[in-house]
Amino acid sequence: MNLTLHIWRQKNSQDSGKFVTYQAKDVLEDMSFLEMMDVLNEELIAKGQEPVAFDHDCREGICGSCSLYINGRAHGPKQGITACQLHMRSFKDGDTIYIEPWRARAFPVIKDLIVDRTAFDRITRAGGYISARIGSAQDANAILIDHDTAESAMDAAACIGCGACVAACKNASAMLFVSAKISHLSQLPQGKPEREARALGMIAQMDKEGFGACTNTGACEAECPKEIKITHIARLNREYLRASVK
Repeated sequence: MNLTLHIWRQKNSQDSGKFVTYQAKDVLEDMSFLEMMDVLNEELIAKGQEPVAFDHDCREGICGSCSLYINGRAHGPKQGITACQLHMRSFKDGDTIYIEPWRARAFPVIKDLIVDRTAFDRITRAGGYISARIGSAQDANAILIDHDTAESAMDAAACIGCGACVAACKNASAMLFVSAKISHLSQLPQGKPEREARALGMIAQMDKEGFGACTNTGACEAECPKEIKITHIARLNREYLRASVK
């Protein structure tokens, strides 16, 4: 198939940036979206032009680095997948595709399609962990956790920190990401001793980074590649209220 690509090109965070049009020819439907980008870059390099900068690592839907806005949707037209899991059979011959980076003040563009998502790292450092003595692990059945709690905690732990929730939100809110981290740890015995400090610290850092407020439109849940539910945001609010009162 032959495609018309409008790709955002931006030299650095100070550059204004613009869309540049490219023609992708003889694209195979079994290619992944990032493989199609690889082929385009090889052609640009062969012509002596600068390739398009985009982020990627595992290409298995795990690392969360393939943060692309494709035709107005985070990670593209399919639900529950990352951009690296999107295949070109999702498009038709002759289609026009717009490819952009995340648009959020807290995610400044580094170059082209790459944004700086280290704000998430700083939020995690503010409390998204547990303090535990090192040494040999306890027996698996030493601390019993009921099935429903374990399932809920693991659903939250599935967050890969890609930032699609921020990109999809009209306020660029990071509430789904933060709630996933807090919800995961607050439900497990290992995370309970630091639950108040975690809630206060992570939310304070989220606000400091410049993310917007949640308005419960549900766009974050709809675009999350791991389909994390906004019910975790409700738990985050309860954890924050509990910590504030206590």
